[in-house]
Amino acid sequence: MLLQMSSMRDAYADALLELGSKDLRVVVLGADTSVSIKTSLFADRYPERFFNVGIAESNMIGIAAGLALAGKIPFVSTYSAFVPGKCLDQIRNAVAYPNLDVKIVSSHGGLTVGPDGASHQTVEDVAAIRAIPHMRVVVPADASATRALVGESWRTPGPFYIRLSRATVPEIYSSPADLEIGRAEILREGSDVAIIACGVMVNEAVEAAESLSKEGISAEVIDSHTLKPLDSDTILKTAKKTGGIITAEEQSIIGGLGSAVAETVSESYPVPVSRVGLHDTFGESGEYKELMIKYGLTPQEIIKASRKLVASR
Repeated sequence: MLLQMSSMRDAYADALLELGSKDLRVVVLGADTSVSIKTSLFADRYPERFFNVGIAESNMIGIAAGLALAGKIPFVSTYSAFVPGKCLDQIRNAVAYPNLDVKIVSSHGGLTVGPDGASHQTVEDVAAIRAIPHMRVVVPADASATRALVGESWRTPGPFYIRLSRATVPEIYSSPADLEIGRAEILREGSDVAIIACGVMVNEAVEAAESLSKEGISAEVIDSHTLKPLDSDTILKTAKKTGGIITAEEQSIIGGLGSAVAETVSESYPVPVSRVGLHDTFGESGEYKELMIKYGLTPQEIIKASRKLVASR
């Protein structure tokens, strides 16, 4: 079956244009990547509310903080290698500490950057920013999810980090998607194992579950698009229902979704948790799909982990 492909960056641009039309407080900041990120479309329509600060990402965060203090709702966008990559201190002290209404929406997260190589493939950004108090952390699965969750961030006061992918991705949700910050989505019911994923790995989880069903393994698939605040209620319910969890993420398993899920179940309802993701390693230059295979971010790795977990019980 041919899947409809869509761009998170295009969806983000659409969401900004919609928000800009109904809220004069919305402003957008960029750092010389606005054409790539597609925020240049907002600049074309609302030039008085768009600020390109150049290659000065740390300064951009400070400006966004000032705009928030002045009553604006700034959306700050560039590549995740630069924000949060180059300015974690400013995010912590200028935005999170005073709990300001700044939305950081960065693209080009994870291995999907492909040929740009390890220096631009952020595999640790989610872990780093998840640890900062007050920050909400969101990783959408597709374009419809991006539109919905960016809109939800606008409705929700306080700092956000929303991580987008560079590559076009299969559509998981119909448009418009009915998503809420902090509420995970059960995409497929199952009883033998739960597969909890975020970002581009949600589609891989769905494909894995379909293959597992042919083997007689019933896999529940959950899109945990919000890593913080995590939907602990849904995770604990699926832990009790299935007795075991596989997590899947396009980032390091250290401090990311897998860690968040393991923390939750270990405290309240311990079950086996197996994490699919990068294992304490940087990426490298290569084509996106080839990198995903090399680093084990595939339906096949999810299937293997699921089989092993089910067999162990």
